[in-house]
Amino acid sequence: MNKNLISAAQRDICAAGLRLVKEGLVARTWGNISIRIDEQTMAITPSGVKYEDVRPEHIVIINLKDGSYDGDVKPSGERKLHMEIYKKQPGAGAIIHTHQLNASVCSAARKDVPVVSAADRKILSTEIVRCGAYGLPGTGKLTSETVKAVGSSRCALMANHGAVCIGKDIDEAFAVSRVLEKVCEEFIGKCFMDATGLKNADDKTICGHYGMQYGKR
Repeated sequence: MNKNLISAAQRDICAAGLRLVKEGLVARTWGNISIRIDEQTMAITPSGVKYEDVRPEHIVIINLKDGSYDGDVKPSGERKLHMEIYKKQPGAGAIIHTHQLNASVCSAARKDVPVVSAADRKILSTEIVRCGAYGLPGTGKLTSETVKAVGSSRCALMANHGAVCIGKDIDEAFAVSRVLEKVCEEFIGKCFMDATGLKNADDKTICGHYGMQYGKR
């Protein structure tokens, strides 16, 4: 393995972790990030370490073929999901698993989300963002159902568990996450207006409506 490529991937993942927190896409130790180093290896965030505390030496290098790794640092519990996506998509170079707000709302509702704009479809590589069936974190079911939902696209929702976003590099993965958030926000607004007949779908109106409807239960 090229040590320079490994070091670069480790540094890039540390920076991406801080970016996830800054952009409000995750909280505490949730979510995970990986970068493909070459056809045989990937780098991924450790398990249970706050992004502000992650250092390059904490980033785990994993064999894509068998999942093996060296050292005492435990990699993310979702590493098998990342591995399978890289195997299915040769062009993928980076993956982020987020808990971004609007995508998480749609994932909790277990809804597939239509992508209306042609420009958004191009970025997400799909006309419908699929939501994979529920599986416990770190399990084979979560991996298989999410990979199935991703297909050949750049993203998918994970039932009750946020979203996964894919890019040729880390910047593209972040671009996918931003477009996904926009698409999910538009979908939530449309569902609200269809259900209520109201014309105003701003956040305050939507939260007030559903707070009154469900807060008394």
